[in-house]
Amino acid sequence: MTKRALKRQLREGAFDAGQFSGDDKIRRLPVDRGWSPLASNDERDQAYLKTIKAKSSGQQELIDAIDAKNLVMALGPAGTGKTYLAIAKAVEALESGSVGRIVLSRPAVEAGESIGFLPGDAEDKLAPYLRPLYDALSDRLSMKRVRALMAEGAIEIAPVGFMRGRTLNNAFVVIDEAQNCTYTQLKMLLTRLGWHSTMVVTGDPDQSDLLPEFSGLGPVATRLEAVPNIAVVRLADRDIVRHPLVAEMLGVL
Repeated sequence: MTKRALKRQLREGAFDAGQFSGDDKIRRLPVDRGWSPLASNDERDQAYLKTIKAKSSGQQELIDAIDAKNLVMALGPAGTGKTYLAIAKAVEALESGSVGRIVLSRPAVEAGESIGFLPGDAEDKLAPYLRPLYDALSDRLSMKRVRALMAEGAIEIAPVGFMRGRTLNNAFVVIDEAQNCTYTQLKMLLTRLGWHSTMVVTGDPDQSDLLPEFSGLGPVATRLEAVPNIAVVRLADRDIVRHPLVAEMLGVL
């Protein structure tokens, strides 16, 4: 066997040369060549389709409220899973066809310090503020799928300032970090709710980057608790699912 034939055999695998007797120019198509995009796409993405389970009674109350109401306000300390559960339910609704798109929004407010001028276009400037939403999405979907859905408009991530004047029909809307919204901004956001849509507003009134008198989340939630068709879920320290020290620190800070 020539050196060239040996290389071909190593590349394409061992085979019975007798089956090609009569025409030594016929080459067998390669088989078992490892990864195939058709065979493994579902398996690779399957890890991202985890079934969410509540880890506390407060989280279960939030999940039940999202299933039952079109407008839900989730208030609680850091680490209680407010944003994660809201985005997980949004992805679940999109995948099941209950809604046609996901709209995620949060205020572009710096956390107590000025980071100065950011280079790039509007999308580049807003990316650091919206990064937590991308992180939560990528935990539920592969980044390849997230990019594809964003390209076709099924997922939209926008700052609060871009929401005025819109009507969000057939959408699952998540307003994150709402404690950094003023009363007027929250009123504007809540009235964006359209037909066949669900809106979840999340935030921690105790961690606002605005002056206490400017944050509108607490007053809005207190007023909306009296509306029967709106759910206001208040999570507590016992619902924190991060490191146990987070709950201990928030208990004394």
